[in-house]
Amino acid sequence: MHIDIGSWYVKYGPMVIRRCRSLLKNEDEAMDAVQDVFVNVLRAGGRLHGAFPSSLLYTIATNLCLNRLKFKKREATDLAAIPEESFFTVDSGFEQVDAELLIKAILEDESETTRTILFMYHVDGMVLREIAEAAGLSIPGVKKRLDAFKKRARIKLRESQGE
Repeated sequence: MHIDIGSWYVKYGPMVIRRCRSLLKNEDEAMDAVQDVFVNVLRAGGRLHGAFPSSLLYTIATNLCLNRLKFKKREATDLAAIPEESFFTVDSGFEQVDAELLIKAILEDESETTRTILFMYHVDGMVLREIAEAAGLSIPGVKKRLDAFKKRARIKLRESQGE
């Protein structure tokens, strides 16, 4: 199927820009990421179908930005760049690390669609209608996924606390 990338950019570009800005928190990086999203679509060309372009672009933007953040974090934690005296300081960030590990454990078994819906809802603050449109689902379908995730997350949380 032929994809009219120009019309997609006009129609969905603002959504992709908002997503990249919200994740990267840097205008220049966000605009670079937006360009990469549409370049990826061009490269994929005939392998893509145009059934749900907003969902496709939103997912590509999310994954691309999260990968950029992971890479940036990896660069920042290069041990050679850490001053020697910092190895001997007491860090009170253990709670943050525990929370990140717990979130990672809770999300590891979730589908890509469910993780995207969770980001839209909890990080971006989107309402169910907006999420449904972006994900190509019905509003009750989005609500059902959020409720089911909440139940699974509570079970995993109880398991992690040894209950």
